[in-house]
Amino acid sequence: MKTGPAAISDGKGNFIIEDVTVSDPQVGEILVRMKAAGVCHTDFDSMSVGGKQIMGHEGAGIVEAVGPEVNEVEPGDHVILNWAIPCGSCFQCQVGNQVLCEEHPEVGLERSTHGGNPVARMFRLGTMSAYSVVRKEAVTKIDPSIPMTSASIVGCGVMTGVGSVFNAAKVEAGTSVAVLGTGGVGLNVIQGARISGAWPIIAVDVNPERLKMALEYGATHMVQADKDDEGLLGAAEEVKSLTGGRGADYAFECTAVPALGAAPLAMVRNAGTAVQVSGIEEDLTIDMNLFEWDKVYINPLYGKCKPAIDFPRLLNLYQSGELKLDELVTRTYSLSDLGQAFEDMHQGINAKGVLVFD
Repeated sequence: MKTGPAAISDGKGNFIIEDVTVSDPQVGEILVRMKAAGVCHTDFDSMSVGGKQIMGHEGAGIVEAVGPEVNEVEPGDHVILNWAIPCGSCFQCQVGNQVLCEEHPEVGLERSTHGGNPVARMFRLGTMSAYSVVRKEAVTKIDPSIPMTSASIVGCGVMTGVGSVFNAAKVEAGTSVAVLGTGGVGLNVIQGARISGAWPIIAVDVNPERLKMALEYGATHMVQADKDDEGLLGAAEEVKSLTGGRGADYAFECTAVPALGAAPLAMVRNAGTAVQVSGIEEDLTIDMNLFEWDKVYINPLYGKCKPAIDFPRLLNLYQSGELKLDELVTRTYSLSDLGQAFEDMHQGINAKGVLVFD
């Protein structure tokens, strides 16, 4: 049994930092001592939904203990946590869609208690905590030489961005790419496009500082959008001018702005592919003319992640120098500074903020 501080939301837009007690792992479970946790817009949004829960869904740490029937890792191993936990046996897992697992195995709520009462964990992980007990399927062993801060961000933003390029769109060398929104996910879409050999890679954003940042990660051209440009139709004309007048082969929406859900369709050529990366879940009115002609619109989840395959691949790219992770971590924070981390995130100061645990 371990006790340590955690960020706990109340489901009403607030959070507190107080101790949580975590019990010993049971069959198929792993106790992880968290070392770093990424700070994401999803974490902020979670404070207003789902009731009381331990926050955080990106993280890396060290295995503290394992329960029976755990052979994949042992105490002392460094691991990344994966929030879309596959069971391996349901229909979707069997057909290769692990991210769409129908079971998403998890440990019982009673494994974590706050004030003597069981408390939920965000996405079955709760990484903004000194300790967490998770299913063995939620962890991937990594090279201990990889910094925990860099490893921690692979499990969501990096995977979502790069995976949307590699696994969902399957971008090929020499094809053109437009990326709408250059936040943490957008920068990783840009990285994935660069690694895939795409050209040109056009970054679209309203923030000139974010556009400059995009160049550092592989964008070849910038389009500064106007906040009053409805549907980014004006920006789409600039994208077309940079792609021979016909539009990009691929366009990725990474803004999380519902009104821009259809915007990538305006930026791709006929028979091009629009990718809605940011997970918009609201009613939209879409001009069906944007689909003309033969355009494809896809909405992949989490870069179609298969952690046992994708995490090692991403970390190999990092170790070879092709994938930037250290550079993405603009600033680190203590758990007590989570409020500041959220403020910096909303102001667009960081490529990525990360909480670190002593």
